[in-house]
Amino acid sequence: MAFKHKNTKRIEGLDVNVWVEFTKVAADPSIVNLGQGLPDISPPSYVKEELAKAATVDRLNQYTRGFGHPLLVKTLSQIYERVCGRKIDPYTDILVTVGGYGSLFSAIQGLIEEGDEVVIIEPFFDCYVPMVKMAGAKPVFIPLRNKTAIGNSASSADWILDPTELARKFNSRTKAIILNTPHNPIGKVFTKEELQVIADLCIKYDTLCISDEVYEWLVYKGNKHIKIATLPGMWERTITIGSAGKTYSVTGWKLGWSIGPQHLIKHLQVVQQNTLYTCPTPLQEALAQALCIDFKRMDDPDCYFYSLSRELESKRNRMAQLLQGVGLKPVIPDGGYFMIVDVSALNVDLSDMEANQHYDYKFVKWMIKSKKLSAIPLTAFCGPETKKQFEKYIRFCFIKGMDFLFLHQQPNSLLVDATQHRSKTLQYKSITHGKDHKQLDLFGRKMYSSLMLQLLIVNYMALLAVTLITMPH
Repeated sequence: MAFKHKNTKRIEGLDVNVWVEFTKVAADPSIVNLGQGLPDISPPSYVKEELAKAATVDRLNQYTRGFGHPLLVKTLSQIYERVCGRKIDPYTDILVTVGGYGSLFSAIQGLIEEGDEVVIIEPFFDCYVPMVKMAGAKPVFIPLRNKTAIGNSASSADWILDPTELARKFNSRTKAIILNTPHNPIGKVFTKEELQVIADLCIKYDTLCISDEVYEWLVYKGNKHIKIATLPGMWERTITIGSAGKTYSVTGWKLGWSIGPQHLIKHLQVVQQNTLYTCPTPLQEALAQALCIDFKRMDDPDCYFYSLSRELESKRNRMAQLLQGVGLKPVIPDGGYFMIVDVSALNVDLSDMEANQHYDYKFVKWMIKSKKLSAIPLTAFCGPETKKQFEKYIRFCFIKGMDFLFLHQQPNSLLVDATQHRSKTLQYKSITHGKDHKQLDLFGRKMYSSLMLQLLIVNYMALLAVTLITMPH
């Protein structure tokens, strides 16, 4: 007898998920996971300390306001009033959600109707399409296209939208466009001119903009993050999404927020109150206190909003050098902590892999099996018609700390550099963890300045370099 209870139509075909597939594979402790956006650097100490404090306060272990802990929404309003140059009401213009995912879900469920069309820029973060389809709407894809680049490197700025092509995607049924800047996976930071093209179309067709800006603080030298909501005529039609996980490297906290005008945010609040209701109170309190600290020093270069991007920029540059050194052509990101790379130059024989999969999927599975190194295939972020355009690219993540490789080293005589750096790390740890604080003051600081930069940048990528060098060319 056939079981009559099957899936609903709204989730039909949505069971395949790149994170489920590759996170399961990369869970093997022998695999070096450079694919998933999982920071293994420590969050700022004051962030963790505020969480410990919050847990000791009895009232903070109970429910808080469903649309956002009062202190948190007040602090967010202060920060974004400064960033956006406008008044933001903490209670009507902000919704605190379960991560950026929660913000996207609430926006799409609260604002997108069955039969609507939603413009999605490719490559896209993979949850956009399933969420749009679950709402009964139609995804309309527009790819970023790569301008011709000269030399052995390319920039994320080389990937652009064709304004004419974009305009053809808009019509009377276009309810929204989902924008992601800084962009995941390419790392593109949209310029004011590019945003204005999008804004003009949104205004012309009375279209909403759901702007995923979770990497807003991770922008590198020579680039500036601009919020599309700050352009004329866009505040009233934009939902801007932020993330504690990306701001403070605490992805496990799963706290995000939506910011926009009351006439839009109120619909997201309806979704939240009838699904999740509220987010964990101690986490919201701790985040609020941490944000208060950084809000007060936003004029200081040491504010964490700015310091993390400086740390990551050197890691980004080193990873690019290693990839270029083995004949590959990385796309240097202007923002975020991912880097895509064209692997076609390696000419790997994948004839024994599954024939019905795209090249990047086969390549990553081969790399996991034979090199113990994991990445993410880029076609996971593409619609069906553009997978061929992107199938020779894979995505690496470079927000990794100094101990990352040491915990995953494989026995290999070629890892001499990583081994040497490990001995220096152990020497540093023996001093910093010892009782001789005078010795730490004299020697530890020197070690920090001379070694930590190498340890933070070079060590975790040494295995990547060795892996790539030993691949067949």
